[in-house]
Amino acid sequence: MRIADLSGRRVALWGWGHEGHAAYRALRARLPELPLTLFCNPVEAGQAAALGDARLSIETAVDGERLAQFDCVVKSPGISPNTPEAVLATQRGTCFIGGTALWFAERAQDDTMTRTACVTGTKGKSTTSSLLAYLLRAAGLRTALAGNIGVPLLDLLDDRADAWVIELSSYQTSDVAVSGAHPQVAIVTNLHPEHLDWHGSEQRYYADKLALVTAARPRVAVLNAADPLLAALRLPDSEIRWYGDARGWHLRGDALYHRDAFVMDTAAMPLPGRHNRSNLCAVLTALEAFGLDAVALAPRAAGFQPLPNRLQPLGERDGVLYVNDSISTTPMATLAALELYVDRPVVVLVGGHDRGLPWEEFAEAMRAHAPKAVVTMGQNGPRIHDLLAPLAGRSGFLLEAAADLSDAVAKARAALPEGGVVLLSPGAPSFGPYRNYIERGRHFAQLAGFDPDAISGIAGMGIA
Repeated sequence: MRIADLSGRRVALWGWGHEGHAAYRALRARLPELPLTLFCNPVEAGQAAALGDARLSIETAVDGERLAQFDCVVKSPGISPNTPEAVLATQRGTCFIGGTALWFAERAQDDTMTRTACVTGTKGKSTTSSLLAYLLRAAGLRTALAGNIGVPLLDLLDDRADAWVIELSSYQTSDVAVSGAHPQVAIVTNLHPEHLDWHGSEQRYYADKLALVTAARPRVAVLNAADPLLAALRLPDSEIRWYGDARGWHLRGDALYHRDAFVMDTAAMPLPGRHNRSNLCAVLTALEAFGLDAVALAPRAAGFQPLPNRLQPLGERDGVLYVNDSISTTPMATLAALELYVDRPVVVLVGGHDRGLPWEEFAEAMRAHAPKAVVTMGQNGPRIHDLLAPLAGRSGFLLEAAADLSDAVAKARAALPEGGVVLLSPGAPSFGPYRNYIERGRHFAQLAGFDPDAISGIAGMGIA
C-alpha cells in the first residue's frame, strides 16, 4: 500500500512518538486534505493539538470498536498487533500498517532496493548498521542510515542516497514483506528470545524476525553460521552468504579471516567483545554483496566510533572502571558482556522490566563463570535473585538485591576492590523508571560521576 492509496479512505494514526510524527508529516506532505484521527495519550494529545491542524482529530481513549470504524490505521512500531483492540478491529476489516511498510512501498518501484541493506537480529543490529554505513561512506558512497536506530524512514521519504542501510526491529521486519519490496541485502545477526510480550510467543518472535528473509525475499541473505537457528534456514528465493565460519568472513581468536586467507588482527579495533567483532564479519559480507572490495575496506573499521550504551567504558573513578551496557535486554547479552571482563573482578547489575524471558541459562553459567558479585534490581530483580540464591554460596559470588539503580551502583562499589569493574548489563528492558535504555544509561553515567551528555550521541545518522 502506497500513501496515495489512502486518499479518500478513513485513516487514523495510532501512537505519537518519533514514528508517529514521521507518519503524520509524510501523510500531510502527500495528502494535505486527508482527514486524520490520532489516538495517543493525554500528554501527546497536547503536543499534537499545538500543530493547529484543523483536519486532525485527537482522541486519548483507544478501543477496538472505535478503531474498527477506520479503513486503515497507521500504527507506531511499539504497539503490538496482538492487543485486544487491534485484534477486534482487524476482524472487522480494518487494515493496520506501519510507517516502514509505507516507505518501502513508495520505494519498491524505483532503483532504491538495488542499493538497500536491511539489518535485524536480537543483538548487534545497531552496531552492524552503523558500521556498514560507515564503511560504505568510506568507499565514497552517499549513504543513508535510518530506521529503528533513530531516524524514521518516512522522514527521508523524498531524499536520495547512493546506498541505504536500514535497521529493523522485530516490530518492523514484517513491514518489508507486506510492502512488496525486495531489498538487495538482508542481514540477520542472531536470534535469542526477546519481546515476547509484544509477539505473544518465542516462536512468533522468531517468525516475525525472520520475515525479513523468508517473506521479503532479498537478493542476498547474510546470515550468521554460528547461530543454530539461522544455520538451519533454507531460503530458496535468496542467495545465502554465510559469515562466522570458514565459508566466509570469520574470526580465529582476534584474527580476521576471509575464508582461508588471513586479513588482519582485530585486537585493536574499537569493537569490544567477540560478538561485536562478529558484527564486522557481517558487514564485510554485506559489502561484498554490494560488489565492493571488502578486504580493502576492512582496515578502515579502525576509525569507527563505537555506539553508546553498548559495552561503553565510561572511565575510572577511584580505581574502578564503569561500563555502560544499558542496551543489554536479554540474559544472553549479559553473558556476552561478562566474557569481556573475565580476567577482572566484576560486579554486574542485572534486572529491569519483566518480559518473561528465562534466566535459567544465565544461572547455569554462574556455576562455573560467576563474577565477583551480582546485584539484582527492577521488576524482575526478585525473580532473578531467587533463581541465583541457591548458587551464590556454592559458586563463590556475592548476591545483593537493590531497590533501584542508585542503590545497585552503591552496593556494587562497596563490593569491589581497586581495579574492579562495575558493569551495567541489565539483561532486561528499562520500562518503568526510564523511558528507554538511553535514559537508563545516562542515569548510570551520572551515578558513576560522568557527564551524561558526553556519552549519548550516535554519529552518522541520516544521510551523509
